[in-house]
Amino acid sequence: MVSKESRSAVRKNKHRKLRNYLSGTAERPRLAVFRSNNHMYAQIIDDTVGHTLVSASTLQKEVKAELENTDTVEAAAYLGTVIAKKALDKGITTVVFDRGGFIYQGKIKALADAAREAGLEF
Repeated sequence: MVSKESRSAVRKNKHRKLRNYLSGTAERPRLAVFRSNNHMYAQIIDDTVGHTLVSASTLQKEVKAELENTDTVEAAAYLGTVIAKKALDKGITTVVFDRGGFIYQGKIKALADAAREAGLEF
């Protein structure tokens, strides 16, 4: 019988490997993305001091009000524009993208592309 590691365990392992060389600084913080089955979360983090500078998620009232569903690619794209606008308001223009161990396709790609279009550089 073949035993497979669970998808979440594989993702956590990939994320741990990514974090070995991916780190956010004050000049170039880290845009960390997490997606669950129902929602998406994005944070811009300065890892040198361990502070979250900007955050957005599909759970927030102002974001949720604009969306029909919170678990679609369109919702991810909207969240990308929201996080980029918040970052630009705080003076953050360049970030390091941390996909959180998720494959760069679908919702993760939509969020990244929308953030780039809204003005973030990575």
